Amino acid sequence: MQRYFCDKIESNEYLLSKEDSYHIIKVMRMNIGDKVEIVDKTVTYICEISSLDPVKAKKVEKTSENNENDFEILVVQSMVNETKMDLILQKCTELGASGFYIYKAQNSVVKDNGKSEKKLDRWQKIVKEAAEQSKRNIIPKVHGIVDLKGLCMLVGDLKLLLSVNEKKKNIKNILKDKKKCDKIIIVIGPEGGFKDIEEETLLENDFIATSLGRRVLRTETAGLATISMINYEWMV
Repeated sequence: MQRYFCDKIESNEYLLSKEDSYHIIKVMRMNIGDKVEIVDKTVTYICEISSLDPVKAKKVEKTSENNENDFEILVVQSMVNETKMDLILQKCTELGASGFYIYKAQNSVVKDNGKSEKKLDRWQKIVKEAAEQSKRNIIPKVHGIVDLKGLCMLVGDLKLLLSVNEKKKNIKNILKDKKKCDKIIIVIGPEGGFKDIEEETLLENDFIATSLGRRVLRTETAGLATISMINYEWMV
């Protein structure tokens, strides 16, 4: 059953957005009487389409389904090209990321030319669609662009820096030694890796450098591998 996020109610019925309405009518080819799932403030309802112009849906029943982890994973991804960023946001959302920051790393091939903020709406749309497809109960938030100073100010119970320089502290041991946390921050470097000054600054601000294994992963692979490992160790 197709899932949508909506909190706009009109005459006791959910009023779907233009984008969702287009998807329901043109893509899914739904009609009046067809059922959809609607998430309203993390609560999922089975709803029946009651109108197509505009698209409205009325509640049929409330479900107890909750597909979220009981911990948060905040992904800080260094700037990459558009294709890679789209993939990272989509797949990390599917795996359970609860939020994103985009980091202006010194070695990023893609530089912040002042236009990155304009991409936030597009990135947020990608995350929303991935959240619907993967049956999430929340839409992860793309918070925006952050520099090194802002990155150091982020608060989390476990702050992981994925480093190609770290050989001894692999993530498997860190996760086993650390009790389950409420919020984990993962910082992923650019294609060229972090500058020494970036790593040193982050380590001075309570980040833990960790290795994902013997092989060097691409920046678009590292976050996916890390979230998968966390889910394996801590998911209930």
